[in-house]
Amino acid sequence: MIDYALWEVIENGNTAPKTTVVEGVEKVMPPITTEEKAQKRLEVKAISNLMMGIPNEHQLKFNSIKDAKLLMEAVEKRFGRNAATKKTQMNLLKQQYENLLLQA
Repeated sequence: MIDYALWEVIENGNTAPKTTVVEGVEKVMPPITTEEKAQKRLEVKAISNLMMGIPNEHQLKFNSIKDAKLLMEAVEKRFGRNAATKKTQMNLLKQQYENLLLQA
């Protein structure tokens, strides 16, 4: 199942958090409205889903990234040109194509 809202957050980034300046120090305001809370929940879910796809030995390298879009870019940069990754992507595409043919 594809969660399009998650991909929207991953591809386009989440909305910028609201900030206020108090005595010359910029502070990030926590989400207040239901919509802001839902966006934050989607961001956390997107990050956790991306982290699940990263091999265990590489988890610490990506753990400090707190934005789904930046995390996806870092993963693509690190693994995008990897031969094993390309082979896995090709196998997944073949499986999806075969499933489409079986459903038709």
